[in-house]
Amino acid sequence: MDTANIIILATIVVYLIVVIAVGFRFSKSSSSSEFYLGGRKLGPFVTAMSAEASDMSSWLLMGLPGLAYATGLCDPFWTAVGLAVGTYLNWLFIAKRLRVYSSQIGEFTIPGFFSKRFGDDKNIIKFFAALVIFIFFIPYTGSGFAACGKLFGTLFGADYHTAMIISAIVIVLYTTLGGFLAASTTDFIQSIVMSIALVAVVAFGIISAGGIGEVMNNAKSLSGYFSITATHANDGTSASYGVLTTISTLSWGLGYFGMPHILLRFMAIKDHKKLRLSRRIASVWVVIAMGAALFIGIIGNAMTKAGTLEALVTPDPAAEGEYINKSETIIVAIAKIISSNGALFAIIAGVILAGILASTMSTADSQLLAASSSVSEDILKNTFGIKLSDKAGILLARVTLLIIGVIGVIIAWNPDSSVFKIVSFAWAGFGAAFAPVMILGMFWRRTNKWGVLFGMISGGAMVFIWKFVIGPTSEYLGKIYELAPAFAVACIVVIIVSLITGSPDKKVTDEFDKFKASLRS
Repeated sequence: MDTANIIILATIVVYLIVVIAVGFRFSKSSSSSEFYLGGRKLGPFVTAMSAEASDMSSWLLMGLPGLAYATGLCDPFWTAVGLAVGTYLNWLFIAKRLRVYSSQIGEFTIPGFFSKRFGDDKNIIKFFAALVIFIFFIPYTGSGFAACGKLFGTLFGADYHTAMIISAIVIVLYTTLGGFLAASTTDFIQSIVMSIALVAVVAFGIISAGGIGEVMNNAKSLSGYFSITATHANDGTSASYGVLTTISTLSWGLGYFGMPHILLRFMAIKDHKKLRLSRRIASVWVVIAMGAALFIGIIGNAMTKAGTLEALVTPDPAAEGEYINKSETIIVAIAKIISSNGALFAIIAGVILAGILASTMSTADSQLLAASSSVSEDILKNTFGIKLSDKAGILLARVTLLIIGVIGVIIAWNPDSSVFKIVSFAWAGFGAAFAPVMILGMFWRRTNKWGVLFGMISGGAMVFIWKFVIGPTSEYLGKIYELAPAFAVACIVVIIVSLITGSPDKKVTDEFDKFKASLRS
């Protein structure tokens, strides 16, 4: 290992020590609610930045720049627009309502909130909601572990599996120790590291490409690359993006209303009156961060043309007409170039790579907690009625988290898995199963438990049906992101079933009226 790699590795190790130290700092949780929601003690800055850091994941520093490098501006641009709008609207319409309502009814998990909000005395909604979280968060967490393995494998030539397992151990360790407060605090730190990484890569990339003029000229010279109505193909041609595909891509924003790891941040803020400040911080950061990530892909193409970055999409010699796509490693590749300019630059490269690690860890820790709470609290303790003391509950939470971490490692075992594809599927699952329920539950007094239950099931099921049955059999329908039709189906089912199965119990509507009055006070 050369000097630059040693410095990079040392920088990353220091970063990992810091996050583990944070885990030890918050390791004395006194109850399950404190372990999973931090006792509702978060400040506005930590709430905002931990929510967005846990949201962006390795997709921000690997998936989005890689997509822009390989296909041009169009696809990642409309995805980013949808996500930016979804972020703002989620903070605007859901954050305060969820904080007030969840506190009013005394719930600290998303399945628990759904169950009590809609008067589900038999915990059927709680069980299915917990099952949805378990089904979709496990592969989501696995994608994070896979991103870590790719990072270290590309950088140091390390064995993918060894690197992936070590990364998973660190993430599971500090999350198991400190729970929600550790995850939120480290997410706040990680958002800062991610921001530094984005700025450093953009600045170095522009200089290496020959200046901003060269970057823009190169983008304009590639067929369909700098368009928001067409995509750039591997063979140098372009293809029309289409209005339907644009609308489908914008539907990414719908997923925000159903993301448990983001919704939990709304529930955990200490003072709901500070959510306006959190909303502004979060919205501005998301726009800047996604814009920078997208621009890195465009810069990378200019660097390739200038000869300072090797081509990341190349013809496959073993299969005519096929291409080897390594575009998701673009920031890793640029960081390696930066590190070759001396010790100081090697430290900068280490911070950049720690930023990729941070983006992965900030999402994986939150997903581990959400999945763990679903199994231990919502399924084992509440649905099956297992009675445990606070101490035993904390132990169960930590053991569950460890088991889920192991399953995530198994799912991440394939080094050829795409971070972007895994994330997009899980995102669709939560958006379809939870978002309609959350939106209607906050605004429509008439929503009842049967509408919620069948809406949740139909939304989650439609994601699978569209992805694996309808999409592959129709070239036209296959272009539509599965979240859009699944979300629509779930909304329709919630409304129709709620209307035909009678009004909610008086206790439920009285609680809703109390909630509405609290919002006005």
